Amino acid sequence: MPRDPLIGLVGKPSAGKSSTLNSLTDASSKVGGYFTTIDPQRAIGYLQIDCACARYNVSERCKPNYGSCVNGKRSVPIELLDVAGLVPGAHEGKGLGNKFLDDLRHADALIHVVDASGTTDAEGKVTRGYDPSVDIAWLRSEIVAWIKGNLWEKWGSIKRRHIAVKATAVETLQAQFSGYGSTAAVVARTLDKLGLKEPLEEWSEETVDRVVNAFTDEKFPTVIALNKIDHPDADKNIAKIAKMQDPNSIVLCSAISEIFLRKMAKQGYIKYTEGSEFVDTREDLIADGDPDGGGLKELDEKNRNRIENLKDMVLYRFGSTGVNQVLSKAAEILGLVPVFPVRNTTTFTSGANESANKAVFRDCVLVKKNSTVADVARKIMGDAPIAYVEGAGGIRVAEDQIVTVGKNDILSFRVGRA
Repeated sequence: MPRDPLIGLVGKPSAGKSSTLNSLTDASSKVGGYFTTIDPQRAIGYLQIDCACARYNVSERCKPNYGSCVNGKRSVPIELLDVAGLVPGAHEGKGLGNKFLDDLRHADALIHVVDASGTTDAEGKVTRGYDPSVDIAWLRSEIVAWIKGNLWEKWGSIKRRHIAVKATAVETLQAQFSGYGSTAAVVARTLDKLGLKEPLEEWSEETVDRVVNAFTDEKFPTVIALNKIDHPDADKNIAKIAKMQDPNSIVLCSAISEIFLRKMAKQGYIKYTEGSEFVDTREDLIADGDPDGGGLKELDEKNRNRIENLKDMVLYRFGSTGVNQVLSKAAEILGLVPVFPVRNTTTFTSGANESANKAVFRDCVLVKKNSTVADVARKIMGDAPIAYVEGAGGIRVAEDQIVTVGKNDILSFRVGRA
């Protein structure tokens, strides 16, 4: 199954980006936001969604080809990109700036890992009292300066060509923005939101600034992952950032806590449900009436104290370590819709020999909001001719209909000439 869109992870050195990635590594067959490495920069993450199997009470027969499904909670592959090289002056080519921006343009959305503790400065060096809100503004300013610089240095030529060929503003801007992975639809949404009245050839530099800023918001929607929430200095920084940024774009997380909990669970010292606030030790389970303590090992005093502190400082305060929620928030801001292609829209099976294979909802793909049935068909079937499309219950579905959760999200594509 196709795995776009692409989610880019960015962050200055020592902000905890590597820890966040490592906390998403491990046990990719389980449910949650894990990833496995494809190459040094690209990886496959697993986004948790509500599976269609729960809707039709067939969860016990849901056997995904990729990822997993447990009691109607499904992990769906989504591609991640580790965007390295974020330093001040990246748009001027400092550090790995050119590579950073070249990699970044491929992403459909960004996860900006920010050190909420304020214990690393702009270059990632150890300090105390640094204001992490600066990093958030800094990333955005680097992207805006990069795009604006490329556009403004040839603005005179762009205007002359625009007038000569009698192009629309969308056509002219898309020709310039296509290198950032843009589409005409993205440019059109950008201009619609601004509601500009004057023609492109009369735009001032201030208007171009407004266009670039709006385009940046549209092309690179960003999740702010405030990491290191377990640090005592994090609270005041989180409160400040929450007043400055859209609260819906923020996720609080402690990647190192997630790494520790998964390590202890893997070694048999605790029972831990990833993405939740629940951690049980041997002593907890014995107190609950299990004389064997769930077969868990005895914790030493150091690790017992660390787990109790982690419960108080992270899990009980925030509801989880926040790591799984980071990918979920990225999918939310992109408005991703899970679609389940099947062969039989009544039994929801996919194999040619249905009597031998009763497994349901074998495949799932993620499509962007406002995608049509035809868009999904092209994504899954490529250039194959489609005679017609069936939805749940064998009802034919028009190719121009929009897919949403619970509507037109179970589809069967019949190949042939209509």
